[in-house]
Amino acid sequence: MKLERGLFQTVVKNAPLISIDLIIKNSNGKVLLGQRLNRPAQDYWFVPGGRILKDELLDEAFNRIGTEELGVNIYRKSATFLGIYEHFYIDNFSGHDFSTHYIVHGYEIIIDIELLNLPSEQHDRFQWFRIDDLLNDSTVHQFTKNYFIAR
Repeated sequence: MKLERGLFQTVVKNAPLISIDLIIKNSNGKVLLGQRLNRPAQDYWFVPGGRILKDELLDEAFNRIGTEELGVNIYRKSATFLGIYEHFYIDNFSGHDFSTHYIVHGYEIIIDIELLNLPSEQHDRFQWFRIDDLLNDSTVHQFTKNYFIAR
């Protein structure tokens, strides 16, 4: 269930959000990143992902996020769970007047995706990155880099 804007602002201001990040690798070992259109992490390269909705099972959320972010059906049983991560942002989807706190379930999945027809609601463009390159790129968000540090 998606929340109306004012209610969602209240939730973000007062509680952590639970989400799934998708660390998508292709068969060449490159990682798919999208350049974020929206706060938080606006304008940074970031892994696809999204919030888990109230009353939504993890498997349902995983599949929905894959469809919304990538335009493909993916399944949690095909992914490797990387762990729980915390993301703290100084801004939020509606501005800078309060922070955002995410509790993130990180999952890695190997899939070859064509970049031409990916959904553009959250990212204005996508690109495949070598891990060494993304770790050294200042336009890749630190929270994305954290998935590849000390692994």
